[in-house]
Amino acid sequence: MNRPTQTALAPLLQQFFVERLQKQRQASPCTISAYRDTFRLFLTFAEGKLRRRPADLTIEDLNTQLILAFLDHLERHRKNSIRSRNARFAAIRSFIQYVGFKEPAALALTQAVLGIPMKRFDRRQIGFLARDHVEAIIAAPDASTWTGRRDRVLLATLYNTGARVSELIGIEVADLNLSGSPSVRLRGKGRKERSIPLWSTTASQLRQWLREQPHTPTSPLFPNRSGSKLSRTNVTERLQLAVQTATSAHSELNRRKVTPHIFRHSLAMHLLQAGVDMTVIALWLGHERPTTTHMYVEADLAMKERTLKSLRPPKVKTSRFRPSDRLMQFLTAL
Repeated sequence: MNRPTQTALAPLLQQFFVERLQKQRQASPCTISAYRDTFRLFLTFAEGKLRRRPADLTIEDLNTQLILAFLDHLERHRKNSIRSRNARFAAIRSFIQYVGFKEPAALALTQAVLGIPMKRFDRRQIGFLARDHVEAIIAAPDASTWTGRRDRVLLATLYNTGARVSELIGIEVADLNLSGSPSVRLRGKGRKERSIPLWSTTASQLRQWLREQPHTPTSPLFPNRSGSKLSRTNVTERLQLAVQTATSAHSELNRRKVTPHIFRHSLAMHLLQAGVDMTVIALWLGHERPTTTHMYVEADLAMKERTLKSLRPPKVKTSRFRPSDRLMQFLTAL
């Protein structure tokens, strides 16, 4: 009896990255990098599990058992959060959908994999910093050194713009407009661009920074020592150094996990508390959906308390619910 024909994985995966992601979807470099890292992890896991080189794997190897085992591996052994696990799975699902389009013979396998649900998770309330904490962190780097001056203006720009780290390190000198109404252009998710107004203090710091920093229009605004753009890790490390210095005056920062993204949340909360409209905040942060910005309202306890005080509780006589029979008692106790 003849064995079913096996479909090689490697050519399809290469076509997925070149044809689907780069040519058809014109995915951003960040998306391509995220998908690439997912498949590096997945193929390494499959090699250990199946004892075959990635180049020798077939589409038929990508069954539900292997994918579920990989997702379990991410959570148990790599200690990934459910959100990260779902992001990795989304990359695999996108590839499997492409396989279903290119290889109709693999339809049963693709349907089985696509039937695996995303894992639900509790959405934690966002964290943010008080204004005085942000100011202390921005002022923490040593202004007598080149790196300290760069870090000060970098952190000031990070807070002013509410930029994601990828957007911050991608800013070039030509993206700055420091005349008239100062602003900076950011390149966000999905190749979307937006211009963010700069406060006068931030613009002044940037002017001073450019005066002492040799540059061309295409130079990174915040370079490393060699003149190349900083990495995500570089930004995180420089922020942690600033936080450590700021804790001398604000010891409570020792109990906080301060990341570059918390500056983004902090700006949004401070704009909201200052009375800035939600739609303006959404445009400022580059949110595609207004519901994303709504999470800042949920996190602002002070705003909730003000709303509660403005309302008069209804005068309603309360009564206790009593189940009518055993079945109702069982359901109530669940």
